[in-house]
Amino acid sequence: MTEPILLVTGTSSGIGLTTAVAAARAGFTVVATMRDLAKSDSLRSAAATAGVELDLQPLDVTDPASIEGCLAHIRSTYGRLDALLNNAGAGHVGTVELESVDDVRAVMEVNFFGVVAMSKTAMPLLRESRGRLLTVSSVGGVVGQPFNEAYCAAKFAVEGFMESLTPVAATVGVRVSVIEPGAVSTEFVANVGIERTLAEGTPYDTALRAYLARTAAAFDPANAQTADGVAERIVEVLVADDPPARVQTSDAAHRFVGIKLGDLDGAHVQAVTAHWVTGT
Repeated sequence: MTEPILLVTGTSSGIGLTTAVAAARAGFTVVATMRDLAKSDSLRSAAATAGVELDLQPLDVTDPASIEGCLAHIRSTYGRLDALLNNAGAGHVGTVELESVDDVRAVMEVNFFGVVAMSKTAMPLLRESRGRLLTVSSVGGVVGQPFNEAYCAAKFAVEGFMESLTPVAATVGVRVSVIEPGAVSTEFVANVGIERTLAEGTPYDTALRAYLARTAAAFDPANAQTADGVAERIVEVLVADDPPARVQTSDAAHRFVGIKLGDLDGAHVQAVTAHWVTGT
């Protein structure tokens, strides 16, 4: 059998990078994409170290022409697509009173509408191959978190979209899964631009500082899951005979998501996250 074809978005760093390399080692032909191929040095180095080859392609998930061009390349080069991993995304920290509606729209554009656009364009190829559609969500797609209003809204939307799509896609042979990491030690948090959200002199300053201190501890490499650990779980889902619809990538993520799924009135979630902004 020929190697299955996997398209991964957002592979310049973090989960996308490690998953692209891990999947190639597992026998996939990986089309690894990012907005700017000038930022591909880390990926190229990781692939060389692992002794694997990747098909690097430019892709902006917010640009319809870029999406169409990438899928056209896959169809013309390989004739099929067996799996898509929607991984491209952007973090965001803020609160509604202190940011613009356009800021929130921008978060939704890359984290939600980018996923929708990719999935829509890839679905005919996935249907032909009876393939897999995976999307990296977050525990923040299940549990709303302080100062993550826009980000969690986007990930909640991803979860609702994919949960609704799952039974429909299954009727045409496509298996859908959402991947829910917790805190992961990657460049993702560093790229959020947290320093721009420090709200000195506003009513939210104390709460934000408490949140940032808690977040720094959670994402410390001593506490957070590694990107390699997430990639390993994703590859397991890609090759599973019966992949689950919802996948937490660590015991900590499993416990955290479990809080929400058993919390009918929201009291338990609020009791947990309130401490994030009080520092108590």
